[in-house]
Amino acid sequence: MSMIFFACVVRVRDGLPLSASTDFHFNQDFLECRKRLKALSSILAQYPSRGTAKGRDLSIHFLSSGDIACMAICSSNYSTVMAFCFLEELQWEFAASYDTTSISLASRPYAFLEFDNVIQKVKCHFNSVSLSQAKAKWAKVEEELKFWPPVQLRLEDAALPNGVTNGGHAGAHVEVVPTYRMQRVTPLGILSLVLNIMCGALNLIRGVHLAEYSFQEDHEGIGNVIAFLLPFLACVFQCYLYLFYSSARKVKTFVLLFSVCLCNIYLYGLRNLWQIAFHIGVASLSSYQILTRQLMEKQPDCGV
Repeated sequence: MSMIFFACVVRVRDGLPLSASTDFHFNQDFLECRKRLKALSSILAQYPSRGTAKGRDLSIHFLSSGDIACMAICSSNYSTVMAFCFLEELQWEFAASYDTTSISLASRPYAFLEFDNVIQKVKCHFNSVSLSQAKAKWAKVEEELKFWPPVQLRLEDAALPNGVTNGGHAGAHVEVVPTYRMQRVTPLGILSLVLNIMCGALNLIRGVHLAEYSFQEDHEGIGNVIAFLLPFLACVFQCYLYLFYSSARKVKTFVLLFSVCLCNIYLYGLRNLWQIAFHIGVASLSSYQILTRQLMEKQPDCGV
């Protein structure tokens, strides 16, 4: 029967299992394949980002990106393209649920076991969808596998670093790391970027001029210099957070907004109330735009 039997998420650097599906099968072939998967997970850092270990009845597919790798045990006749579509979907869901800090700090196996609910949902969906239904949405993955095929392993040698049988040239493969696509930039978002750049430039100019004066005559004005330069850096990072995906975006956004507010209140006297309100208002608008611009619900190239 053509289907996905098991899936898990592991940490690449040490193979620590972070989450896994719990619907275990107990036939001998499956249990042996699980052992091979566990051994392979501990040496994923040695391989390119995509790989397949083929067996007679069962196959292991893996996809790594950054700190995590998603692995699956499928029947050998299950479509390789569908398997990697499934792994990319799983990887996207996990990256959207957990930040890199919590992944790095995980010290016990299955620290994110609650993610099993998502694994089950995605696995059930891919097991029930037909190739004809998925064909229009898997073209890019199919093309990527054509140009950058996954490294081929023998299931019997999956635990061995020398098990590469893809011509012995594992190093020649280009790693294809999935990008996390965000929603389109809105006109209001563009306005917030322009205002943020303007505020950042004003802070930088005032800070540099004040620094020249403070270092020469008024050494007590260093605090004011810092209060100008910190919002400049905050403006730069706010632009970055709006344009690019980053883990823990909400926390970073509130920290930056708090920094801008605190520094502008500190500068009362060098700035009047209207100027302070303008800078805080721009920072608030940028923060709102960052928080409302989310990842796309699915990666359109491989969602099924």
